[in-house]
Formats: sequence, C-alpha cells, structure tokens
Amino acid sequence: MSMLESIHQRRSYYQLVKELPVDAIKIKETVQQTTELVPDAFNMKSARVVLAMNSKHDELWDAIYTAFGGKVAREKIDSFKAGAGTVLYFYDEEVVKKLQEQYPAYAPNFPIWSQQANGMLQFTIWTALRDLNVGANIQHYNPVIDDAVKKLFNLPDSWKLVAQMPFGGIAAEPDAKEPEDITTRVKVFD
Repeated sequence: MSMLESIHQRRSYYQLVKELPVDAIKIKETVQQTTELVPDAFNMKSARVVLAMNSKHDELWDAIYTAFGGKVAREKIDSFKAGAGTVLYFYDEEVVKKLQEQYPAYAPNFPIWSQQANGMLQFTIWTALRDLNVGANIQHYNPVIDDAVKKLFNLPDSWKLVAQMPFGGIAAEPDAKEPEDITTRVKVFD
C-alpha cells in the first residue's frame, strides 16, 4: 500500500473488539519501531508511550471511568474497553527542560516541538495499526485521568499525558467521509 493509501484508510474506528487480526507481538513491534522512527526537533526523543493490553487495558478504562466519578457514561467507556488495547501518549517534561537549558535561544520552542513530534507519533502509529487491519481512535480524557494513569502504570511525574488511543479488531466500518473543498485550506501559488 502506498503512503497516501495508508493515510486514506486510517479512520476513527469506534466499534472495536478484543480479537486482533494480527498477533499482539506484531502490535508491540509496530509501536516500538514507529516510536523510534518518528522524527523530532533536535532529536530530543521526548515522546513516551505505554502500550496497555489485556487486563491492563481493561483496568485502564475502569480507572478512567472511576476518575470521572460517573460523569462519563459507562457505555462510552465500555466501547473503548471493548478493544484489545490502548496506546497512551506522553512527553517527558524533563527532556524538554534539559534542552531548554542547553539551548536558551530556542527555549520557548521546545514544548511546541515536543507536542508536534507527539502528534506525528500518534498519527504514524494510528496509520501503522490500520495497515495491520487494526482499528483505532484517539481520545483526550487527560488531565482528569492523569493521576490514575500514573498510579496504574507507576510512571514518573515528568511524564505528561497527551492522548489515549484504544485499538482492536474492527467490528464495523465508519460512515463514509464527505469530501471537502480543500482549496479553502490549501492555497497554491505558482
């Protein structure tokens, strides 16, 4: 599949199941390789990833439900829990701070560059999972869940949660996307 075909196939899959079309080891390898390959400014490597699968995935979504004290519908949380796993995306604040100290002229940019790299990582893993016929979607329950996630996985305080990506086997395809008039967002000058 070409890169553009892969990007086209990547969608938000909300109807997930625990059965994966590939071995869980392939998921782990894909997440590891992708994390290593995605570039970032000054080669800072500030992105951190937690791959929660099986019982840890279930515990995660139960902890998310608890963190919200019932303010998020159980059915919504259970739709994410129905998947096979979750990729949790973080950036390491200590890495960013060290580079800010090392390169003070660029200090204000390092948090921005770290977030840009994290966004590229999220998109690349999402697309790579879809290439494996695994569906995923992206969620942003942080900062409400930050303490619960750090406690569940015993993570350092310097890891700042950015997003959660539940994934699994595809139970149903999403609705077709309506094409947009891309000229409203992309201007070309010759």
